Amino acid sequence: MWSICLASSACQSLRSPWQLKPQGSSTWECAMNKRPAVCLVVSGPGLIHALGGMANANINCWPLLVIGGSSDRNQETMGAFQEFPQVEACRLYSKFAGRPSSVGAIPSVIEKAVRTSIYGRPGACYIDIAGDMVTASVDKSGVRVVPRCPPPPLSLADPAEVAEAVSVLKASKRPLIIVGKGAAYGRAEDEICQLVELCGLPFLPTPMGKGVLPDDHPNCVAAARSRALLEADVVLLLGARLNWILHFGHPPRFSPQVKVIQVDLCAEELGNNVKPAVALLGDVRSVVTQILGCVRKDTWKYGSDTEWWKRLREKMAANEKVSQALALRSSLPMNYYTVFQHVSQLLPRDCIIVSEGANTMDIGRTMLHNSLPRHRLDAGTFGTMGVGLGFSIAAAMVQSDPSTRQRVVCVEGDSAFGFSGMEVETICRYKLPVIIIVVNNNGIYSGFDVETWNEMAKMGDLTTMAPPVTLLPEARYDEVMSAFGGRGFLVRTPRELREALSVSLDDWERPSLLNVLIDPASDRKQQEFPWLTRSNL
Repeated sequence: MWSICLASSACQSLRSPWQLKPQGSSTWECAMNKRPAVCLVVSGPGLIHALGGMANANINCWPLLVIGGSSDRNQETMGAFQEFPQVEACRLYSKFAGRPSSVGAIPSVIEKAVRTSIYGRPGACYIDIAGDMVTASVDKSGVRVVPRCPPPPLSLADPAEVAEAVSVLKASKRPLIIVGKGAAYGRAEDEICQLVELCGLPFLPTPMGKGVLPDDHPNCVAAARSRALLEADVVLLLGARLNWILHFGHPPRFSPQVKVIQVDLCAEELGNNVKPAVALLGDVRSVVTQILGCVRKDTWKYGSDTEWWKRLREKMAANEKVSQALALRSSLPMNYYTVFQHVSQLLPRDCIIVSEGANTMDIGRTMLHNSLPRHRLDAGTFGTMGVGLGFSIAAAMVQSDPSTRQRVVCVEGDSAFGFSGMEVETICRYKLPVIIIVVNNNGIYSGFDVETWNEMAKMGDLTTMAPPVTLLPEARYDEVMSAFGGRGFLVRTPRELREALSVSLDDWERPSLLNVLIDPASDRKQQEFPWLTRSNL
């Protein structure tokens, strides 16, 4: 009845919002289908291992149904096999957690969990099935039958508030639209594109809001992110939260005088961290349609020759010049920018990009463009590492039709790959056409080259000499893939990178892993506001 989110373990399954196509569907959907993924876990340790995935889904607002077995009810408090207070434990990580009181009550509890997972802000729900219920039977007359829950209702914002929002937007001298993950989930791409192009407004995508409008759209100002956030006087927030990713909406990242027009389907989110000038409660797609109706009345458009646009374009050009200079360096080992420059030139526009890591994810976010919505997954709002290969497995599994499938490219830092690297066995076992690119700098943020490592080893015990953020220099992750029958490539030069990626893109029969060795001292360009620093509250 419900789609299953496949991955190689309970934890990886839980972390992924990808879903199998519904039975009988003629085409696959390369994105969340607004129905809950379902994960079955065993009792005790099995459920505990799933809690991290549940939390990740809940924080990222992905609908998920976790069904866990548990010890027999008549053995509670006796020290039963794998006994654990599972319902209580899951309440911290989900929107709803419960156990049916009887076998006959299972349908009604399932319906409530499904409904809760997709209504309002989506999230995770947990259902506990006691061991004695698995083998129990019940008379049909004792089953509490409930109808299948309808799709979530789509609410509209107050028309007067919509008119006020448009008035504030029109009065702005430095407007900015921020497109969030909620806009991608709400499938509002067509309406937002109309709004941006009709009104001539600059926009900035959040990490998983990338692709709602193409990253190469002329109105995308991601290359001038810091300036756009700092100097905007009105921000139209579409399905995005003012959390750490957007520096909480506070100075010095934002202007103290900024006016926020907040569009969100969750009433509790409105006014969180920053009091909005206008709060629009409703489905993002429906609310943007309402805004479009207002601006079309007088065909208002923000001028493309304003001082604001001039400043944004100047900053974008300057930042792109710095990135380009780094990308064109011919020295070896390569740096991040050189690697991503060549990768970006070869990737198909419709590929699904999965990414996690430190600099690998942050720099890749700016250089690996998305052209389609719901085609990017990364560490997400919860900043969860170890999800990349699970995401990639699920994304590849959703594509069963060879005529419509799209490439899945997983770009990993070497440390991030270490969290779930053995999932390559699953990828190879099912012959999933996933391409993994490990950007290997021998550590977390930075490491040591082989020569320095060997010299350090001569000085004493590496367990006390080597910083904890360093990893084994030039680890052969490519051989891990080869060991299970996939293609492994050791890459040191741009030419080797292009050749390996081209071969991998042409081969749909075997997965590939490119172990790309870069300069251990390679870093991202100087940031005006470092991504993960605390905001000055």
